[in-house]
Amino acid sequence: MEQFRIDGKVALVTGASHGIGFGIAAALAKAGAKVAFNCRTAERRDAAVAAYREAGVEVAGYVGDVTNEDQMRDMLADIAKTLGPVDILVNNAAVIKRLPMHEMDTADFRRIIDTDLTAAFIMSKLVLPSMMERGGGKIINVCSMMSELGRETVSAYAASKGGLKMLTRNIASEYGEYNIQCNGIGPGYIATPQTAPLREMQPDGSYQKVKPAPGEPLVNSQMGMYDLLRDDWTARDKAPAPASVVETPKPQPVKALEKPAASAKAV
Repeated sequence: MEQFRIDGKVALVTGASHGIGFGIAAALAKAGAKVAFNCRTAERRDAAVAAYREAGVEVAGYVGDVTNEDQMRDMLADIAKTLGPVDILVNNAAVIKRLPMHEMDTADFRRIIDTDLTAAFIMSKLVLPSMMERGGGKIINVCSMMSELGRETVSAYAASKGGLKMLTRNIASEYGEYNIQCNGIGPGYIATPQTAPLREMQPDGSYQKVKPAPGEPLVNSQMGMYDLLRDDWTARDKAPAPASVVETPKPQPVKALEKPAASAKAV
């Protein structure tokens, strides 16, 4: 891992009190970076700081809402005083609400867009001037498979992650001349506490139900596309093996078209 050392660099990972963000922040700290993260409550921050220590790294925790530009400006000023200006920004904070689009309140749609897309704009906007002044920086946006794929019940999440993909491209295009690189990553299934229900086998041999039956509470509100695949997985596991294999006919070579004979015209 020596070639990946980033000793002395200052990294900020938003929403990194748990899950993927926690893993990213811990890895950056182990690579030598001075790492900060934020979350919404002091209780969650304190619990996360203790968890980082248990993992063998020291990470600075801050309380702040990524959708509040004034709070984030003040937080970045505090980070600059304590650790130094941010060299690496990871826009990780996100929320999701699974609901058919026609049942979703506009307020919920806006909240998801604000957290998953507008917040990345705010954070990037706030760190860019310092990066430009110092001659470079890195911005990493945690996108999603939903940046590419649409599916039922995640209209706001997919819209925000699709927008985040294009924001990533735009930042890379607009600020590359300042030696600022912006990249997006689209995680698939990651084994975190949030996805634990998918790994719990049920008495019938199937896995944890994610799509609730009518009137049943939603087991996990952030399963991504895997709740869509659960029925397909179960069906494939229980499907009988095919009795025989049907050989696919070999494709026949295509005959070259013959050129028509040239006809002479009298002049």
